[in-house]
Amino acid sequence: MSSATREDPPEEGVEFIHEEDGSITARDLETGVASFGETKTEALRMLAEALELHEGGGEPVTDDDLEEWRLDDIGSGDKELPEFMQ
Repeated sequence: MSSATREDPPEEGVEFIHEEDGSITARDLETGVASFGETKTEALRMLAEALELHEGGGEPVTDDDLEEWRLDDIGSGDKELPEFMQ
């Protein structure tokens, strides 16, 4: 007697999580990618951007970007990390 197993199809849709700080996290159920915003609309917009980047879209970071963000010489060890990276 043989039996066939079938993999469950991946879940589809978006899960919204209301965080304690008032923000809303939107998580894509299929990929697990998540982002957040102050409203569901903003969370969805940020999730769409995160999904695009997850799938290989977007622009590569340039040396000019690193300089603008003051991350151009982080590896040199002579500067402290920016507050948002600590």
